[in-house]
Amino acid sequence: MSHDISPHSVLDAHDHRALGPRLGLFHLQEEAPAMVFWHPRGLILARALEDAARRRASADGYREVRTPQLLRQPIWEKSGHWQHFRHGMFAVADEGCGAALKPVSCPGHIQIAQRSALSYRDLPLRLCEFGLCHRDEPSGTLHGLFRLRQFTQDDGHVFCAEEQIAAEIVRFCQGARKFYAGFGFDEFAVGLSTRPPERVGDDALWDRAEAQLAAAASEAGLEYAVQPGEGAFYGPKLEFSLRDRLGRSWQCGTIQLDFNLPERFGLHYIDEHGQRRRPAMLHRAIYGSLERFLAIVLEHHAGALPAWLAPVQVVVAPVAPAQQAAAEAMVAELRAAGIRVELDDRRETLARRVAEAHAQGVPMLAVIGAREASSEAVTLRSREVQQVLPRAQAVAQIARDCAPPV
Repeated sequence: MSHDISPHSVLDAHDHRALGPRLGLFHLQEEAPAMVFWHPRGLILARALEDAARRRASADGYREVRTPQLLRQPIWEKSGHWQHFRHGMFAVADEGCGAALKPVSCPGHIQIAQRSALSYRDLPLRLCEFGLCHRDEPSGTLHGLFRLRQFTQDDGHVFCAEEQIAAEIVRFCQGARKFYAGFGFDEFAVGLSTRPPERVGDDALWDRAEAQLAAAASEAGLEYAVQPGEGAFYGPKLEFSLRDRLGRSWQCGTIQLDFNLPERFGLHYIDEHGQRRRPAMLHRAIYGSLERFLAIVLEHHAGALPAWLAPVQVVVAPVAPAQQAAAEAMVAELRAAGIRVELDDRRETLARRVAEAHAQGVPMLAVIGAREASSEAVTLRSREVQQVLPRAQAVAQIARDCAPPV
């Protein structure tokens, strides 16, 4: 039971807090408030989301890194988080020094950039990380996977020359449209969030950042609504909100333009004339929170995930023990093709096994009876159609249907 569900609550069947336990994906409990216990199938789904984001990041030229969970107070003071986000951090004492679990990965990526002796030839430097982040969210705001205290952020940062800013933002915005469509989200809205009341940096830096971010959004062909005062404390941001099948809007991806943190940390690179120059920094995430995005996708598809995302993509079911060998052979072929497959050879009726696979959100069922076994065929049932195919053809079709679109 989730800590944010009362014992007497009745959840909608399509609520991710009901779908997670029913599909064997995850659970939450009081002893680890707002932190996820991933079950095997749930971790497979989370890994599929990570893999999709990795493919996108790799195509865009990012290099993956990993940074520490715990950083001492001086780094958070230099970034401004200690002054402007201290209420949202889990602070600890580390040998008499203040420290905190990271709520973001930005300062860690800056440490890597600082030690890279950057030249103009190295720019843009694109770093990304699946950072495990912790934020001390008030208990009244917690809501399943939508708001957690421990979550995975697909954090990416670009360190670039000022003249490279527009191209980097356009690249991200154009890639985001195709990426979200692969999950079934064809519509999204964009907000341009401007300087908040509590912020770092002077107005001249903010004027520059807001103007350049707005110009790049227009160059990317985006229509956006201005959201006054909603920017990060270090810079303005574009926010992408997806619309689900129920018409609800969910803020997910973001790209933020930051002139402040490079200045606060003294970042520089050597230009083509041998002069020290300050890079700009872009913060970007296509999910925002992997767990939150997973919940949105689950509810959008009511648990019936697309085949490429489903933790179990196909169940192979022999009708009787006589077809066991044929079923095992097909399972082996599917595994060799990289398909997530399970064998259901229980001595239950076929009708019951079909119903249970459907209830578990499995998109395809391969049935092998006496007729199919004798002709090396299979009856392939998907959510849309049922057909009898030669086994080799069925394996090839399943592989095509399970190929990730992003």
